[in-house]
Amino acid sequence: MLQLLGTGVASAGITATAGCLGGDGDDEDEVEEFVVTQGEFIENTDPNDHNATPYYNVLDQVYEPLFNVTDDGEIEERVVTDWEHPEDGVVELTIRDDVVFHEGEELVASDVAYTINRQIDEDVGIVSDQVAGMTAIEGAEADGDTTVLVEHSAAESLAEFQLANFARAVNEEWMEGQDQPVDGEMNGTGPYQLEEYESGVQAVYTRFDDYWGDEPAFETVRFNAAAESSSRVGGLQADESDLVVNVPPTDVETVDTEDGIEVRNVTSFRNIFLVMKNEVEPFDSQEFRQALNYAVDNEGIIDSVLGGFGAPMTQPIPEGLFGYNPELDPYEQDQELAEELIEESGYAGEEITLQSMEGRYLNDAEVAQTAADQIDQLGNVSCDFETVPFDQISDAAGEGPDFEEIPFFLIGWGNPTGDSDYGLSPWFTSGGGQFNFRDEELEERLIESQQEDDEDEREALLQGINADLREEAPWVFLHLEESIYGVRDDLEWEPRQDESIYIDEMGL
Repeated sequence: MLQLLGTGVASAGITATAGCLGGDGDDEDEVEEFVVTQGEFIENTDPNDHNATPYYNVLDQVYEPLFNVTDDGEIEERVVTDWEHPEDGVVELTIRDDVVFHEGEELVASDVAYTINRQIDEDVGIVSDQVAGMTAIEGAEADGDTTVLVEHSAAESLAEFQLANFARAVNEEWMEGQDQPVDGEMNGTGPYQLEEYESGVQAVYTRFDDYWGDEPAFETVRFNAAAESSSRVGGLQADESDLVVNVPPTDVETVDTEDGIEVRNVTSFRNIFLVMKNEVEPFDSQEFRQALNYAVDNEGIIDSVLGGFGAPMTQPIPEGLFGYNPELDPYEQDQELAEELIEESGYAGEEITLQSMEGRYLNDAEVAQTAADQIDQLGNVSCDFETVPFDQISDAAGEGPDFEEIPFFLIGWGNPTGDSDYGLSPWFTSGGGQFNFRDEELEERLIESQQEDDEDEREALLQGINADLREEAPWVFLHLEESIYGVRDDLEWEPRQDESIYIDEMGL
């Protein structure tokens, strides 16, 4: 039976009465509950009805990835023990034969094939946002109980990256018996199973006794959310949470000098930018889009709003990924040039609104407010600012380049795959899941890059695409996010650049 600890007064904004690790923390046997507080919480319990890192962090404890991907981007076996390419356009996966779901069913190859098809085919269960990460995958079928054949349209390495980062497994029979998308129930194969779920509030997990892998350190894990950073930090200080995300720069020194807790940070593979849908006026003008880039002082925002945490973007993908173009520079603020470009665009006098969520990314609303203010300082355009729930922004990102309701918004995009394709194809190819910028020639070049097996040729193609996108200015390029966590100081865990949180990798 779940036992709750630390039932003191909860910090404002953390709706659960969060438990914490028991005793003085010196004896691992005393650990009864580990609490993680993020800025966002899952909308439902369907493992395929989302494509956002905070949601993966909640659900991956139950719906484990089929592969391990190291922080260096190396692909390692997990549920899939072997993979090879028997012919062009096909990757053959071999899965373990000792994996069971939490409700007792054996995992078989048909479950894996069903899940992959559910991610990419809207006629299988739901319309999944995860299609954005599986752009090269065309379908899957079982060949016996432990072999899955996956058809793909890309270079072998790209297909492997996509499967390694996005493939999970659900039980086909169980899933087909649920309302779609699933909410309130979970049935995965991971190290933790669902014990308690309050929609929009918290998910509580306990160890799964029949897990095929190593037993995780903590008996019980609770995930909850607090959109306001002050609430997350307050929860950590009050011993109501053991790990919180996005500690604001202004609180870093306080947290890092307080007994029992500390800050750990890493530069992530996540770009923060302002999307401009190019089939909605005035964002259909390249000059107008470039003008907004010149209007915003992204280096100044890093210094003033983010406490120096972050690096300015030069292109749609972060440095360090395959296809990154090192020859590009960030836009530098030049409001006189911005006003000239506004005049050239024919949209002088326009009134626009920038919309942003609050609590999903580091100081996201403050960043967006500052950018909007700088645009509003131009003499020939005005810009308002508005906060809206994250799910509205996320939905708008999937509505295509002609969606007029929210055409200008802040969002972030992480890239766990190590390859430019995941930073480009979802956003610039129709059907990519985050399609907001239509350019048919660009789309053809991206498809060409996916199919190029020569790595040098492929890298050159991607670098050329990144250079052209800087000039096309589909986004206002802002910064590369710094992930700043507050944790109890005896936690054995280092933050990952892909922002993933795997509880079974932690200890004390």
